[in-house]
Amino acid sequence: MAGRNNGPNGNSYTAKDITVLEGLEPVRKRPGMYIGGVDSAGLHHLVWEILDNAVDEAMNGHASRIEVMLHNDGSTVTVSDNGRGIPTDMHPKFKKPALELILTTLHAGGKFEGLNYSHSGGLHGVGASVVTALSDRLVARVKRGGVEWEQKFARGKAISALKEVNQVRGSGTTITFHPDPEIFPSITFKPKLIAERLETKAYLHKGLTLIFRDQATGEESKYHHEDGLRAYLAQLLVEGQKKAVIPEVFTLEREDEPPLECVLTWTESPEESFHTFVNGIPTPFGGTHEAGLKSAIVKAVRNYINVHDLTPKGLTLTAEDTREGIVAILSLYLKEPQFQGQTKEKLGNPEVTAQIDTLVRTALENFLLHNRSQADAIAQRVILAAKARSASRAALETVRKGSVSHRLNLPGKLADCSSTSPEMSELFIVEGDSAGGSAKQGRDRIFQAILPLRGKVLNTEQASLSKVLTNKELSDLVSALGCGVDKSFDLSKLRYHKICLLMDADSDGNHICTLLLTFFYRHLLDLIRGGYVYIARPPLYKIEIGKEVFWANDDTEKDRLLAQRNGHAGKAQVQRFKGLGEMNPHTLKETTLDPRSRTLLRVTIENVERTEASIQTLMGRDVQPRFEFIMNRAPKVEEVDV
Repeated sequence: MAGRNNGPNGNSYTAKDITVLEGLEPVRKRPGMYIGGVDSAGLHHLVWEILDNAVDEAMNGHASRIEVMLHNDGSTVTVSDNGRGIPTDMHPKFKKPALELILTTLHAGGKFEGLNYSHSGGLHGVGASVVTALSDRLVARVKRGGVEWEQKFARGKAISALKEVNQVRGSGTTITFHPDPEIFPSITFKPKLIAERLETKAYLHKGLTLIFRDQATGEESKYHHEDGLRAYLAQLLVEGQKKAVIPEVFTLEREDEPPLECVLTWTESPEESFHTFVNGIPTPFGGTHEAGLKSAIVKAVRNYINVHDLTPKGLTLTAEDTREGIVAILSLYLKEPQFQGQTKEKLGNPEVTAQIDTLVRTALENFLLHNRSQADAIAQRVILAAKARSASRAALETVRKGSVSHRLNLPGKLADCSSTSPEMSELFIVEGDSAGGSAKQGRDRIFQAILPLRGKVLNTEQASLSKVLTNKELSDLVSALGCGVDKSFDLSKLRYHKICLLMDADSDGNHICTLLLTFFYRHLLDLIRGGYVYIARPPLYKIEIGKEVFWANDDTEKDRLLAQRNGHAGKAQVQRFKGLGEMNPHTLKETTLDPRSRTLLRVTIENVERTEASIQTLMGRDVQPRFEFIMNRAPKVEEVDV
């Protein structure tokens, strides 16, 4: 019998085989554990970490102004504040300047004991050091005690000693960093995303001034909102093109422990929208505070409806009916928040649910009691939602009864994979039978399934649920996915954890892709939220120069490749693919299907209100917004593909 010191190959496995990652090596080895991944979200998380440290100074009364600059290269960011400045004196135990210790050591910071920060977004002591670890250059400048100090770092290590550079007035910290291209596939930041984050911070922290400078364009934006969350709510309604059903916004501001601010209203929109924050940190995946808020709203409204006997006979009101159309913002401050993961996207404090439930429910009940006309409007909004849900369920049951035999089987056009593991399996939704044939031959049958769709699918933004479910192409798609739709949705039954939209690289393909994205957004939103939906990028051009072959996704990339190869031996031969059906199976596999060489774009929702507005503008029944959209952009378009 093999001893425990023998590995799978019979080799010795002893203490010398154990790897110990020291300093910030764990961060560089497994960045996803600290920033969630190395995609665009992970890249921008570096900015959020430094920004949140500056906001913590403001939150605790030590700073009033924060500036963020995106440099000309689009990849270097500077964050500066007028706070107290990171300490620069020598740490008595580690014999290093505190600044160096904070920027090069995990779990080193001034927020653990609660003496310097009563409330803070960064409690793990890893944020600043993670940015140092994942940057190929970082410069820290600190104004403190009349002196400006500077120290330089690279890939988690100090590359210069802390030195005095100027005699100055005032205090504050400035961090300039450049992400390491060895870690991130792309190191280009999105100015719009940074600007939106700064504006949100200004709404959350009344009186704080935040400035964003984009050096490449010379644009400067200043954010300062004295009305706080009320102004934020008004902005969300404008962005989402949502009309409130009540004139007055419910507002709760509380300075006692736990301090919180909450504003909410009901709109005519069919969607509910919750925006929650803990210590100024957005929590897009909610958590215990959001659960408490939702519970409080349902209880308060139900209590009002029941006391005044407003529910029609035979109609049952659900929690979803009560929350339909609501837009709510909750900003909560905790001394010891328990975030789930370093990216802080969800709150886990179990005691918070009951606290928020009690505080918000009591305040909302008083609001409804003293504003009868608005309370009645809310009640009618809830009853209308319940009636619509009841009618939708009846239509759904009718469709189910008429198509049970069909739904028991997978669609006939589906070329399924042999794997039964959803985590391994991929579904490619392909435009047309011709492209479907090439994809079926070029795929890896073990884990890749192909579902061809015929032509342009139904525009689900302009269709009832019953019409959606009777549409053959969409019902085939739902059957293939296995997870159901709308109220019958069950994520545990999803058969593929990668759902890839594979369309021609032309205007028709883009249109079909938009139609499918609309369907997923309206009826399978949790698949987008969960990161299961992708867009495959087949090349539009094949470029042959001598014996070399290049692929280009669009005209810009084609022109760049030709310019780079100008003067090289061999005349360039450029082939434009009219559609996926023109590609032979080997080419389609090499460029689009093979995980080793393909490009997949994950579909995400960065801003709910703007996404909602875009869907309504591009796909809604009202043509006027679409007309204005086209006319506003027409002068900027050189050629229209019709």
